[in-house]
Amino acid sequence: MIELLQMEFMQRAFIAGMVLAPLLAVLGSFMTLRKLSFFADGIAHASLLGVAIAIIIGILPFIGALIIGILLGITMYFLEKYSKLASDTVVGIVFTTGMALGIILVSLQPGYQPELISFLFGNILAVTWADIWTITALSFGILLIVYIFFRQFILISLSKEMAWTSGIHTKYLDLLFYIFLSLAVVLGVKLLGIILVSALLIIPPVTSKLIARSFYSYVLFAIIFAFISFIVGLFTSYYLDLPSGASIVVSATIIFVFILLARSFIFSKKKL
Repeated sequence: MIELLQMEFMQRAFIAGMVLAPLLAVLGSFMTLRKLSFFADGIAHASLLGVAIAIIIGILPFIGALIIGILLGITMYFLEKYSKLASDTVVGIVFTTGMALGIILVSLQPGYQPELISFLFGNILAVTWADIWTITALSFGILLIVYIFFRQFILISLSKEMAWTSGIHTKYLDLLFYIFLSLAVVLGVKLLGIILVSALLIIPPVTSKLIARSFYSYVLFAIIFAFISFIVGLFTSYYLDLPSGASIVVSATIIFVFILLARSFIFSKKKL
């Protein structure tokens, strides 16, 4: 492992994973509690529009995806809050429209588009130092604000009515959470791809929920499982020459299955 980390591209991949793991785990914990899993999937797929626009105007696809991801997250928030449409309907509209427009714009560009393939399937081994600085700055900034308003986010996730009666500005914090979740999704897309990023937002928190006894332990175990998934998946992909994003998600799924079976076995023994 030490020899492997002497290679610069593995160093970049390892740092990016270690920075992004807690961000996805923390926001994924709130996301699953609030039943917003489809939201993450919608932002991930609709961010293809940002990639396409960036390719056309000649800027970094990552920047285009970030900007469009934030705008789409804000759009979903206002459509959900100020229209009579259900949350899944709003996500479905933005999801399909964003991806459709992205496909149309990409189809207008001649030739092979490697940036598009990278965003569809992810390539953590191709992360640059500039990407790492961007991911690190945004991740630490988001986690710092979440830490400051941690209790408020918990209360809003459990009961918006109770949070509102407690004097919490639920609308502003809700909008902030949608923006943060959109940013986290796009950052995850850079490493894992559009198809897989929502899985890592969901699987570690769901695994944690099987053994957690409090919300704090719920978040802590989610972070631990996300770390393990990244490490095991990254090194497995290297040694077995497998896609990195898919290997990370499969590692998370294996951990989930193991915890689920172990929990079922323990409970069955207690009944006996």
